[in-house]
Amino acid sequence: MEIFTKTYQLNDIEAVAEIILQNASSKLLLFDADMGVGKTTLIKALVKSLGSMDDVKSPTFSLVNEYETTNSSAFHFDLYRIEDEEEALNFGIEDYLNTDHWIFMEWPDKILDLLPSDFNTIQITLNPDFSRTLVLKTNNKELTNKKYGEKLKII
Repeated sequence: MEIFTKTYQLNDIEAVAEIILQNASSKLLLFDADMGVGKTTLIKALVKSLGSMDDVKSPTFSLVNEYETTNSSAFHFDLYRIEDEEEALNFGIEDYLNTDHWIFMEWPDKILDLLPSDFNTIQITLNPDFSRTLVLKTNNKELTNKKYGEKLKII
């Protein structure tokens, strides 16, 4: 189910991060976007919006980075380099997924069968004018229209 759509320029990214955090129905955010579209840039803004002072970098080689936030922690995964679900299990992915911390995951398609049933997907596409269009979706079947009203469109 689509929660909202937003077209934005990079200089609006902090406001976009706030909108995502206010409207996400889960603390598990899966990023669906091509390489170079701005997944890590958006994750930097999300971590900052959560009150972190940490320097956010892509965990391409470490697979996961942890950031201290105002009230908790946030984990940023980049699963591009893993081969399969077994490799994710070997580094303890299930321990991270069973926490109440924010999790931002790039390339989640590598471990779809390991994911819990409640998560949000963030799709980002690059437009010809170099703006981005973001769509926040949920698979939470328990979500009611009472929380979100009709589908929220922000363009």
